[in-house]
Amino acid sequence: MSLSEKLGRTALLKVARKSDFGLFLTDGEEDVLLHTNEAKQSYEEGDELEVFLYTDSHGRIAAADTIPTIAVDRYDWVPVTDVNPGLGVFLDIGIQKELLLGEEDLPAHKGVWPKQGDLLYATIRVNRNHRLYARLATDKIIEEIAVKAGKKDFNKNIQGYIYRTAKVGSWIYTSEGFKGFIHESQRDKEPRLGERVEGRIIDVKADGTVNVSLLKRKQDLMDQDAETVLAYLASRNGAMPYWDKSLPEEISERFQMSKAAFKRALGKLIKEDMIYQEEGWTYLKKEEDRQPK
Repeated sequence: MSLSEKLGRTALLKVARKSDFGLFLTDGEEDVLLHTNEAKQSYEEGDELEVFLYTDSHGRIAAADTIPTIAVDRYDWVPVTDVNPGLGVFLDIGIQKELLLGEEDLPAHKGVWPKQGDLLYATIRVNRNHRLYARLATDKIIEEIAVKAGKKDFNKNIQGYIYRTAKVGSWIYTSEGFKGFIHESQRDKEPRLGERVEGRIIDVKADGTVNVSLLKRKQDLMDQDAETVLAYLASRNGAMPYWDKSLPEEISERFQMSKAAFKRALGKLIKEDMIYQEEGWTYLKKEEDRQPK
């Protein structure tokens, strides 16, 4: 196999000679340059070493003695280092040269393109001009590495990375190794490709995959709604012309929440002895009037 056929992979080569800007390595038939910037340590003529082969900015085959975690037909999570709207995103694979994931392999909607620091599960592809590019993992690849969830995992809090995104939903690979789907109704906004998100498992499918929700739990929402009511009361010196019998339209316009959510928030605050209601108004109790907990 020629060195050009080993691009994006590793090769065992021998140091043929030194130069001012690096080492020339050989397989006995072809020579490639291991530039000083790509050498982690010093070598002597005749030393044999394993290197990663790639093409430099001039299209020439070059070597690095840092072995990336991804290669042709080998996948791993790699961080995004830069975004170029006209080209795509660049990935750090551990060598000096960054790997490009082209615009054609990214979502059509640029609003969900990865940002710097996001992680993508990718491999390396080599085009007909011997240039190296990144390629995202498909569902089939994710299925090969995924582990099956069980009934015990239902309602579990999870975190993971988005590996595929679409208008109908997003696909996630969790830290446990679960393959999951987030329906568009189970997210406040569409997450980015490569974004780390947190949610909970709302269904475990027969095949071991999961459905995930990124929406807050009802208790978390109730706490948030209660804080909204308290903040509004505080802004009005502890009194507001809204109570549990106010019209849904009034509540929606003022608090951007449903009447049911508003009543749950009031109920929580009444139970905690924070407020009381009287003749269509709600009042914030003074600290000294509250029952000790």
